[in-house]
Amino acid sequence: MALSRFYDVRRDTSGSRFIEPFVDGFQLLRLPLLNKGTAFTERERVALGLEGLLPPQVDTLDGQLARLELRYDEIEDPLERHVFLRLLQDRNEVLFFAFVARHLERVLPIIYTPTVGTAVQAFSSIYRVPRGFTLTAESAPRAADALANVPLDDVRLIVATDASAILGIGDQGWGGMAISIGKLAIYTVAGGLGPDKTLPVALDVGTNRASLRNDPHYLGVRSERLQGEAYLEVLDAFVDAVRARYPKALVQWEDLSKDTAFAVLERYRDVLPSFNDDIQGTGAVILAGLLSACRIKGARLSDQRVVISGAGAGGIGVAWAIVEGMVREGLDRDEARERVAVLDSRGVLHDGRELDAYKEPYALPEAIVSSWTQGGGTAGLLDTVRGLRATALIGLSGQGGQFSEEVVKAVLENDERPIIFPVSNPTANTEVLPEDVLRWTEGHALVAAGSPFDPVELDGVTYPIGQGNNAFIFPGLGFGAVLARASTVTDGMVLAGAYALAAYTERHAAERVYPSVSAMRDVSIEVAAAVMDAAVEDGVARDDDVVAMDHAERDAYVRERFWEPEYLPYRLPVANGEG
Repeated sequence: MALSRFYDVRRDTSGSRFIEPFVDGFQLLRLPLLNKGTAFTERERVALGLEGLLPPQVDTLDGQLARLELRYDEIEDPLERHVFLRLLQDRNEVLFFAFVARHLERVLPIIYTPTVGTAVQAFSSIYRVPRGFTLTAESAPRAADALANVPLDDVRLIVATDASAILGIGDQGWGGMAISIGKLAIYTVAGGLGPDKTLPVALDVGTNRASLRNDPHYLGVRSERLQGEAYLEVLDAFVDAVRARYPKALVQWEDLSKDTAFAVLERYRDVLPSFNDDIQGTGAVILAGLLSACRIKGARLSDQRVVISGAGAGGIGVAWAIVEGMVREGLDRDEARERVAVLDSRGVLHDGRELDAYKEPYALPEAIVSSWTQGGGTAGLLDTVRGLRATALIGLSGQGGQFSEEVVKAVLENDERPIIFPVSNPTANTEVLPEDVLRWTEGHALVAAGSPFDPVELDGVTYPIGQGNNAFIFPGLGFGAVLARASTVTDGMVLAGAYALAAYTERHAAERVYPSVSAMRDVSIEVAAAVMDAAVEDGVARDDDVVAMDHAERDAYVRERFWEPEYLPYRLPVANGEG
């Protein structure tokens, strides 16, 4: 089966890959997966009907990158840089991914957090070229026919969002497509999945943001967001269509509202391979950071007492991962749960409160928390830090500036090396600036953030600020699950990703909580191999060859199949008896 209606990738007798195109001429230049631009050779130009359509000089990929770098450096505004790169991706995918791979640390904040949040908000105005698949309530009855319009025939990974809870900016309607596009760019550049194996999806079920519905330039559905059975009918139609068209595909659910996120994951995770990055990816990356921080200060995770501010999908996902990590170190589950306190907007979760179902497993006994306040009522953040005697404080509240000096110093009173992770995105929603944490603790705190921050200079010492970025986890998790042909994404696979990231950090950046973003591709390879190990151990791997491998062979298998942005030669028509 061809990868696409427009081309296939084959191997010659020596094993080298080449492209067999099913189109030529001007149409070929308009297909970003096929277009080499000025790098088409003279022979390719003649044989493929491109002669006269391109500048005379034949360029190389490196030469094209050099010109791009000059133009990119002239652009100062982050959103304009985002648009520049998106237009490049829509013109020439190999060149786009080569540029991102070469400048990953510099470009990641532009194609992903934090700039992607601005791009989501402006998506209708910056829209230029169709990309991805959109399903609405109106088109859901024809979901299979609509999905058949996608020209890719071998999609292995889908990022799907209903855009109800984008980063810290909430309901963004159809603009959430920018998130799916951005995530999949990272899956390719950092996770090894070829761009022809990925599909961004917007499940446009309306929006409750009146400003979008009333905007004459908004390109999404202009009705209030569907709920209940009407909402699930759209998702059911999508899942059924995916299973029929792409039976080998994995779905990553992205930026669903907190109650919906848990319900959707539970509804579909055993129907088709799927996971929720906001829950499981966030949990895994924070667990990895905590493991590294504990190693740096010579402590065990099971000795920590952790306060999590924020009880949404991310906060509960982090609580789950920490509890699982503590259980792995020997605590029983009840004891582990009593070492983790989670707060929502009304204070600490406890069993004396009426709670949403997804919060209930992380509610502390009311008898424990009732003593944390003097005047009665539900304990707030400072009360909880003091009452639990917290040694670690994690921010997933989306509330910028929430961690005051008093709160941070209260954690310092409990531990001489407190762990402070303000990981809410985008940057404006960060609970506290890393510089302030280090200043208030005289450099003793172990700090990581969700957004990128420059190193902090304090009293002649430079403190790198690790970025607890889900992109350290989800590309490898997805790639490993795809390569193993996992029938489901198990908790063990998610946790394997966390421990693989912590192990990589210990070997290659021992003094840091997280490795540099520039190491993300190497991290993803190790995460993918560990995920494959866990898939085999959990009995969900459906690729018999993978099942038969040992870890070293799986690592080599990942590296061998890791997609690289490079131009492939074209198979050219035979002319005048020449091959």
